[in-house]
Amino acid sequence: MQDVIQIEDQYYILATADRAADRTRVLKEGETFAIFDCHGDIQPVGLGEQGIFHEGTRFLSKLELRFAGIRPLLLGSTINKQNELLSVDLMNPDFMAGDLQVRRDAIHIYRTKFIWQGKCFEQLRLTNFSLEPLSIPFTIQFAADFADIFEVRGNKRKERGRLLPAVMEPAAVNLSYEGLDGQTRTTRLDFSPGPGTVTEGEAAYQVDLEPKESVCIQITVSCECRECERFTGTFEEAFRAAAVNVVALKGEYCGIATDNEHFNLLLARSQSDLLMMTSHTPHGVYPYAGVPWFSTTFGRDGIITALEVLWANPGLARGVLSFLAATQAKENDPEKDAEPGKIIHETRLGEMAALGEIPFGCYYGSVDSTPLFIILAGAYYRRTGDVGFIAGIWDNILAALNWIDTYGDADGDGFVEYARHSHHGLLQQGWKDSNDSVFHTDGTLAEAPIALCEVQGYVYQAKNSAAMLAMLMGDETRAARLGHEAETLQQKFNELFWCDDISFYALALDGKKQPCRVRSSNAGHCLFSGIADFKRAGIVADQLLSEPFYSGWGVRTVANTEKRYNPMSYHNGSIWPHDNALVAGGIARYGLTSHAILILEGIFNASLAMDLHRLPELYCGFKKREDLSPILYPMACAPQAWAAASVYLLLQSCMGLEIDAGDSRLSFTYPVLPPFLNEVKIKNLSVGDSHVDIALRRYQNDVAVNVLRKDGPVEVIITK
Repeated sequence: MQDVIQIEDQYYILATADRAADRTRVLKEGETFAIFDCHGDIQPVGLGEQGIFHEGTRFLSKLELRFAGIRPLLLGSTINKQNELLSVDLMNPDFMAGDLQVRRDAIHIYRTKFIWQGKCFEQLRLTNFSLEPLSIPFTIQFAADFADIFEVRGNKRKERGRLLPAVMEPAAVNLSYEGLDGQTRTTRLDFSPGPGTVTEGEAAYQVDLEPKESVCIQITVSCECRECERFTGTFEEAFRAAAVNVVALKGEYCGIATDNEHFNLLLARSQSDLLMMTSHTPHGVYPYAGVPWFSTTFGRDGIITALEVLWANPGLARGVLSFLAATQAKENDPEKDAEPGKIIHETRLGEMAALGEIPFGCYYGSVDSTPLFIILAGAYYRRTGDVGFIAGIWDNILAALNWIDTYGDADGDGFVEYARHSHHGLLQQGWKDSNDSVFHTDGTLAEAPIALCEVQGYVYQAKNSAAMLAMLMGDETRAARLGHEAETLQQKFNELFWCDDISFYALALDGKKQPCRVRSSNAGHCLFSGIADFKRAGIVADQLLSEPFYSGWGVRTVANTEKRYNPMSYHNGSIWPHDNALVAGGIARYGLTSHAILILEGIFNASLAMDLHRLPELYCGFKKREDLSPILYPMACAPQAWAAASVYLLLQSCMGLEIDAGDSRLSFTYPVLPPFLNEVKIKNLSVGDSHVDIALRRYQNDVAVNVLRKDGPVEVIITK
């Protein structure tokens, strides 16, 4: 996902420093997210992305705690397992308080923060552990630049709105900005108890503490930008409400536990990241893509995230489908790359989107979101048997099919291609949307219109899914036609995309219908969709797990033998967890579950070296070196929804798990477990109206599947 600097790639993310050098702490709820340093401060360091953001705008760009002008010393910093609370332990530095020298271990500072309904709640607890009474001076310095997220990413604007005069109250400050879009955005900081003095950039305190005495100070940062109901409760009330929300979202997932504590930590962090990234919309819940650059609705990302966790939480897919159906394009708008029936690529709030300085306010420049929408609809039905919901979005599915046949295949050659229509939209419109991601074997870039290999697979799978749903809707004629179209596409695809000289599927066909004979992970998606010939699936799978692709930490996006291979690039040699999950799912689809083990093992081992066991958006594709960690990608989002969800699909692929709610059937086909997992227990897995508890146990050359509890007429089938 590469949405911004006016160079060759218009939406390149500018980096003059990196995110990996200094570990940051991320909080998110709804339309609000915050990035702090490990001290809990907001500073202009690294990529300059720290801050509190709301609806695409940074409402707080500076927040620094200082004792006599000196930064406190860090003892520890972490996000709790539920991803809702940042906890920071600090102690005072050596400093002078008047004529008194205060030792650096006199004051313990416990700093906690969380976000709820457009507000960041913070509590400071200072405790005097010295043997003497102390009078402690400290300040909280703050500022708000109201930068659009695209400005933070590197986009330069010709002009901005204006900062309004700060409004001070005895225990509060209001910082406001009048945007060029006519909207006034206000950051309000409330202090309780109030400081001794407050200015437009600093709150100054002097607290007197007896030995072992503590004092608590609460700071609330409110992001105010439109007329809407705001939470007005206390710190404690807000925290309870936030916790209730997390519990409700978590209740939608089945329980998973293994005998490997490190894998359990990966599962727990992945689920917590998904819960944090899941926002409530008027159409249901939706997993926002990633923090900081993509904290909004993305069509492709939301669909793939929902597919990855579908077996564990089908409710997420329902929310995604509802939102995408509601935002489906209804008319031609070239500047938005919109055409009737097309599924959205992304939506954005913020001043630059409102003014049209970027096209992403409501943008449709992805070629794959539309067939993926149909795929998710079919998968959701098989998973849940929810006929009523499918009937409610059937017209949207038909509109998506019409887009595939008319606008997607504009030249009528049977393949879906893309070419940018917007003057400042995305040049490449597949999931690898960097400008240099589609190329020929000599490294020259492919010219549009471009037919990506995986997109043809998505269309094939979409038509098969739509055929099944058409039968469900009683339209047998349409079902037969769609099935025939899928079969024809599969035959033509295997004739024109297969390259004997590299024994692999071409990355794409260019505008002259010439194949890009490049070995890329995109071919693994062709396995995921089922469009690949069965006799070729093993050849592709073997190559994807060979040294040119497999680094030891996962499968690279392109083989290291290709001209544009670069392990530090965004799309041409890096490792993406979600990409690996789809590759593993494709390999398992052809019965090669034992191959999927290697991919799960690489991703799991990489997670062991990640901060908080969190899988980032991507990491570098360098070969695994003994006793060393994977090389982080400097600008990667973390958390990223489809990366967090990847562990679910990876585990599903190894287990060969499939659910057919209509037939009340739970299947395990050629189940395997990696060497680091001896047992996997799944609790309260829904199959239609039934629920089941399952245990998988690995033996030397076998995996046993045992039904621990069964509530309802569910049939469990094991194929070995």
